[in-house]
Amino acid sequence: MAAWLLAGQAPVARPQAPAPARAAPVGHQEQPLSMEMVKEERTAPQPPISAKKITKRLDGFLAGRPGRVTAMVQDLATGRRYRYHRGDLLITASSAKIQILMALLLKTPWRELSAAVRRDADLMIRYSDNHAADRLWLRIGGAPGFNQAGRKYGLRDTQGIAGTCVDLYCWGITRSSVDDQIRLMRALVSESGPLPAKDRAQVLRLMSDVIDGQDWGVSAAACEGDRVALKNGWLKRVSTKRWAVVTVGLIRDQGHDYAVAVLSEGSADVDQGIATVEGVTTRIMTSFRTCRT
Repeated sequence: MAAWLLAGQAPVARPQAPAPARAAPVGHQEQPLSMEMVKEERTAPQPPISAKKITKRLDGFLAGRPGRVTAMVQDLATGRRYRYHRGDLLITASSAKIQILMALLLKTPWRELSAAVRRDADLMIRYSDNHAADRLWLRIGGAPGFNQAGRKYGLRDTQGIAGTCVDLYCWGITRSSVDDQIRLMRALVSESGPLPAKDRAQVLRLMSDVIDGQDWGVSAAACEGDRVALKNGWLKRVSTKRWAVVTVGLIRDQGHDYAVAVLSEGSADVDQGIATVEGVTTRIMTSFRTCRT
């Protein structure tokens, strides 16, 4: 376990280029849609997804890049989805903090949390603060509480690990599938999930307002006017000096929520990992929709 060094408390420095332009936050008020407009948008025929075409595109992009990648995108309005290397279980890194917060809210609604605990939730999601995550990890009961919450959210492949890795708890080396990460995203917008609407809104609020320098990944595929909620992760393996880089989140278009998860391991540095997950995200999303001009 000590072979992994958690990273993420401070923003990732990216001096080579400015951070990607941020999409409007979840709380941003767009032109309201009537129920008829939403229904028409959700039921309108959608172009089929060519899995072979996307896979060929990704294989070509990743051919010269090191490590492993697994990815999934699902249009939650229509059910259309695409998976790349389905079944692979890779490190979640700091994206596990989403599940920590969602586990916390199963135990205690947001409105009943103390100011200090709310502050930790803010630090954990918006700033990716590891020590805040450790405190909330203990509050949910560690790995058993994390895993129990996962079962309530329908997760099948994700198991938290007990103990301490380097100087932090081991939540960052949780292995997961992209299917499970999409299930978590779906639970944040589903009326039938275990979290009440007000608590889901708090999670999305924090994910929509991560600090500059950490708003990469899923946001690379956003169109103008989209709302993006995301949590990224980056983690260095001490023994190999290689990085796991992860992006998980939602692209929210009028009438559609696109759930996105890309997990990668083996990049030489963080920037290479970011370029990999952004390249995968954008190459998949182009088959789901075309940005309006």
